[in-house]
Amino acid sequence: MTSTAPSRTAAGPRPRLVTRPLLLRFVSILGASTGFNLLLSVVPLYAEESTGGGNAAGLATGALMLTTVLGELATPRLVVRFGYRAVLAVGLFLLGAPALVLTAFDGSAVWITAVCLVRGLGFAFTIVAGGALTASLIPAERRGEGLALVGVVSGAPSLLGLPLGVWLAAHLGYTTVAVTAGVVALAAIAAVPGLPDREASAEPSVGVVEGFRSAGLRRPTVVFAATALAAGVIVTFLPLALPAGSAGLAAVALFVQPAAATAARWAAGRYGDRHGSDRLVLPGLLLSAAGTLLIALTGSPVAVVAGAAVFGIGFGIAQNATLTMMYARVSGAGYGAVTALWNVAYDAGMGVGAVAFGVLAGPLGYPQAFAVTAVVMLGALAPAHRDRRAAPPAPVAASAPLVPPAVPAPLVPPAAPAAPAASESSGPCSANRLPPCADG
Repeated sequence: MTSTAPSRTAAGPRPRLVTRPLLLRFVSILGASTGFNLLLSVVPLYAEESTGGGNAAGLATGALMLTTVLGELATPRLVVRFGYRAVLAVGLFLLGAPALVLTAFDGSAVWITAVCLVRGLGFAFTIVAGGALTASLIPAERRGEGLALVGVVSGAPSLLGLPLGVWLAAHLGYTTVAVTAGVVALAAIAAVPGLPDREASAEPSVGVVEGFRSAGLRRPTVVFAATALAAGVIVTFLPLALPAGSAGLAAVALFVQPAAATAARWAAGRYGDRHGSDRLVLPGLLLSAAGTLLIALTGSPVAVVAGAAVFGIGFGIAQNATLTMMYARVSGAGYGAVTALWNVAYDAGMGVGAVAFGVLAGPLGYPQAFAVTAVVMLGALAPAHRDRRAAPPAPVAASAPLVPPAVPAPLVPPAAPAAPAASESSGPCSANRLPPCADG
């Protein structure tokens, strides 16, 4: 696999970044991300309160992430058959409709889990169907900045949705939050018909397994998954880990974390376009671990907010740097593999982190469990360091190389780019889920 990157000295005017198709894509990103993030920290609280404890909070997030990951791996076959628009519309429906009836059965653990499972599948549909399309709409030499802009669009609902969801639940009740999240996701379906659909391509696609076998994609995937572990822990357990009566502090911390991540993601994108994203991966990992360790001081409001900010900065850097670097190492035929790997790392990391933390927090306590999480994250230092020092990896031996050696990917895409063909293993360019798309 040959590493490629946009020229930083290309002559001529820079291509336009924001186009009408990209703006329409932003509408679906906002709907999915808002519907997702409003309930991300609220459902664990609702599950914990309704079921009387146990690991209900971790299981709720774990169920959501489980079907998200499975959906990300399975949805590309639906995209190939039905196209981006149909799958995206169905995904928004599955994300929004179950939220309307979340509280219908008085907090039944089975019902909460079922709703989370369906919503996770819907979220997977939305980010898979829009991911490769989003990447194709961004000029190659502005990829870092473009992905950062997508991150800002999806980060805004995270920035506002996480603390707003907790606040609304405390003041207006769980039903109000759930219905609001459902309506927002369903309303975004109106923008789907205006999006470009998938077009056939003669270029062979690249599979997820094939991509993961390549060290150039595997190493950043592993590093990003390590940072996502803590992301799942923070959004699920931070409101529960703080002392009683700290709902205000939880809301502040849940606002600061995505705010810092969004700003850092934008800065990392601009820096990476000019100097290279590979040098940002290691700092992003270290800052993420340091912020998680600070949050372990749950008795100190200053430490909790500072930790949320430091983690957010590191996570935002890691999001943009890993995704931009992975896209730069493939051609359009590999966009599906990159988006699938990156988002599986995101969602699997969040889900595993939430479930494992719930198991640890029982015997160890919340502060110690946060400290253990930070130490586990540092295990990704080895692949991050090796990737920084490694020469560009050789092409993957498969049905088609990730980057065709004879015909490099064009620097500037056509004025009206078409969506690449979805492969059997294509995945989302999640905005920040944040995507979140991360991308969404």
